[in-house]
Amino acid sequence: MTVQRRTLLSAAYDNLRAAVLNGSLAPGSRVTVRPLTEQLGLSPTPVKEALAALEREGFLISVPHRGYFVPEVSTEDLLELYELREAIDALAARRAAGATNHAQIATQLRRLLVRQRKAIKANNLYSYGDLDLMFHRLIWQGSGSRRVIPIAENLIAQVRLGNRFSAQAPGRLPVAIEEHVAILNAIDDGDPDTAERHIRHHVHEASQALRRYLRSSGAAGQPRQS
Repeated sequence: MTVQRRTLLSAAYDNLRAAVLNGSLAPGSRVTVRPLTEQLGLSPTPVKEALAALEREGFLISVPHRGYFVPEVSTEDLLELYELREAIDALAARRAAGATNHAQIATQLRRLLVRQRKAIKANNLYSYGDLDLMFHRLIWQGSGSRRVIPIAENLIAQVRLGNRFSAQAPGRLPVAIEEHVAILNAIDDGDPDTAERHIRHHVHEASQALRRYLRSSGAAGQPRQS
C-alpha cells in the first residue's frame, strides 16, 4: 500500500469511526459509499476499505445485498458487555500486577492518567474515551496473555460505545479517574489481589453509571445518541 493510499484510508477510517462514536451516524443508520465520498472529498476506494475495516472491528455490521449499518445495541447488550469486561479486565490486571515489569506498566498508565485529566478538564469526552481505552489496553497487553488480548480487542467497538454513555452520567469521570489511580497503584505495588479488586470495582461502577444514565435519559431498551 502506497503512503498516499494509506493516508487516504486513514482519513476515511478516522472520520467514519468518529461519526459512529459521536452519534453523527446514529444506531440503525445505513452507511453508503457515494454520500461519504462527497462528504469526505475522497474517492470510493479508501471509503470502501475503511467501511470494511470498521465492519471487522465491530463498529459497523454488513447486511448481505443491503450494505453497511451502524449496529443497534440494546441496554441489555451493553450491560452484558460490562460483565464480560469485568472478567477479562480482572484477569488482565491480576497478571499485569504479577508481571516482572509491573512497575514499568504502572509508569505508562500514570502518563495516560495525566492526559485523561487534561481531557476531562477540557470537557473532551471523545478524547477521554480514546485515552480510557488506551489505559485498559495497556493492562491487557501487560497481562502477557496471548488469549486475553484478542478477546479484549474484539470488544473495542462495544467498549467505546458503553463508555460513551457511562461517561455522560453526572460526576462519573472524576470518580473514574480515582478508580484508575487505585488500579495503577496496585499494579505498581505488584499486588495482584488488590489490582483485581480495584478493576472489578471500576468496571462494575461504570456499568451502574451506564444504567443510571440510560434510566435518566428515558432510554428503556435502546440507548439514545445525544
